Amino acid sequence: MEDLKDVVAKNLIELRTRAGFTQLELAEKINYTDKAVSKWERGEALPDLRVLVKIAEIYNITVDDIVSPHTERKIKPKMNTGTKRLLITLLSTGLVWFIATVIFMIFFFIPATEEYAYLVFICAPFVCSIPLIVFSAKWGNWITDTLACSLLVWSLALIFYLFVKAFSSFDKMYFIYIVAGVFEALVIGWFILRRVIKRKK
Repeated sequence: MEDLKDVVAKNLIELRTRAGFTQLELAEKINYTDKAVSKWERGEALPDLRVLVKIAEIYNITVDDIVSPHTERKIKPKMNTGTKRLLITLLSTGLVWFIATVIFMIFFFIPATEEYAYLVFICAPFVCSIPLIVFSAKWGNWITDTLACSLLVWSLALIFYLFVKAFSSFDKMYFIYIVAGVFEALVIGWFILRRVIKRKK
């Protein structure tokens, strides 16, 4: 009977190759090093049960498929977590723009609001920035946090500027961009400081 280490090694190589992953990509998905994956695939060591369960989930198979000799198996890798998160983010922002378009069409066909209907699209980036900040805080890093907060600051400045210009005669609104620039510097400084503090811990 074939040794269990050899069976698992063969199956892991076959599964990974069919799924189109490198050793490093698989290692990142299971929070291990590529050296550990390499050892398993050479039959020098066996992954523990928890790791086998994780690997089985990635390939959408059972643990039995990994530890038993098989000639044929269907591999359906689960969607990459990063891809899922990107899709959720894109769908959320897409939904905001869809709603903005519907509201624009309503305002555009009402004579009293037709002239100002375009302002709906000025508000859309601000509304988009809110879910982006939430998703970035949950899934992103300091760069995506900074970008999402920057979108909030500058879209808010643009809304303020265009609404005041549209509904009043006040013509010295350039100062709002100076204020936004100061806030932008504070946002960048804040996230850089947080990153430095995290690195020191």
